[in-house]
Amino acid sequence: MANSTSANLKLTVQATGENSGTWGQITNTNLLILEQAIGGYDAVGITAAATLTFSNGVLSNGKNQVLKLTGTITGNKNVVIPDGIEKTYLVENATTGAFTVTFKTTSGTGATWSTTDKGYKILYSNGTNVVDITADLGDISSGAITATGHIIPGANDTYDLGTTVAVWQNIYTGDLHLSNQAKKQGNVVDGTRGNWTLQEGKDDIFMLNNISGEKFKINLSKIKGDS
Repeated sequence: MANSTSANLKLTVQATGENSGTWGQITNTNLLILEQAIGGYDAVGITAAATLTFSNGVLSNGKNQVLKLTGTITGNKNVVIPDGIEKTYLVENATTGAFTVTFKTTSGTGATWSTTDKGYKILYSNGTNVVDITADLGDISSGAITATGHIIPGANDTYDLGTTVAVWQNIYTGDLHLSNQAKKQGNVVDGTRGNWTLQEGKDDIFMLNNISGEKFKINLSKIKGDS
């Protein structure tokens, strides 16, 4: 019986009695491929559309667990893995250029980074399509969330914090920055768009017009009888 090849990582599956004198070398190569799949890293240039390789019995860039997509792209690009491969990936889109990047199978669908998304995705291929686990995690329920970095929405002027029927009780913040410049239409009063910062003073509250540079003080009236 001759050697065969595994379906996903393309390992050499050695038949009994085969490979006299080369069994150890083939086994070592298989172990290196497994190491690639568990913790391997590769930077893949995608200035043109890229197809990741899964060559039989040898190390190949598509077998790595972690991939960094690089290069200056001048159009929307696809990164393709062959149909039939079942595998997980951690992928960083480190390209430059305001174009989409899609990580997909040859014949199926995939996960797409938007034109402004230069971030990370956790992906897996089920052999037919590539699924974005990051996007499909659903709601996160937690008693408290502590962030040691910025919390940034995935798209500008797109997502809400709370709803009309589920509002946040209190907001504790430093300076408050207000801008509707990303909207196609301005406010409902005079139709203009603005960019303001609210800042606190010792005895006053100030509004800074970030477009004109002008500064204003909010008129405050003390409640009668309040000492």
